[in-house]
Amino acid sequence: METLRVEFEPLIDERVRQFIINGIDYYSIAATGLPNYLPINFVLRADRGDVLGGLLGQLWGSWLQVTHLWITEGARGAGYGTRLVSDAEGYARSHGAIGATVETHSFQARPFYERLGYEVFARLDGYPPGHVRFYLRKALA
Repeated sequence: METLRVEFEPLIDERVRQFIINGIDYYSIAATGLPNYLPINFVLRADRGDVLGGLLGQLWGSWLQVTHLWITEGARGAGYGTRLVSDAEGYARSHGAIGATVETHSFQARPFYERLGYEVFARLDGYPPGHVRFYLRKALA
């Protein structure tokens, strides 16, 4: 048998990263029988096409998972975050989603998500030290 080794790769090659992610995804699909997966990505752009933020996520198992939401400081406070979340939820609903989930920290956007109808269902104190990580959900059906 070939000798295997573990290597630390802080700047991992995108193909290697995708190989690992696909392995998890294929296993999950086989275990659950739920093959439908959709990336859900909405981008906020200026008139010239400059990226000013966006929402990244996925739809799987009838749930929208928002993985990233960020807007450049100059575009904040104008309702774009709400629009990005609303558009993602609408897209997810149109594809059969029954709920949405997101994670945020105490120094990030918990009140924003709660204003949009998300509720905290779990918390992890001390992550990072002195802060809390919140796990939120929202019914979409």
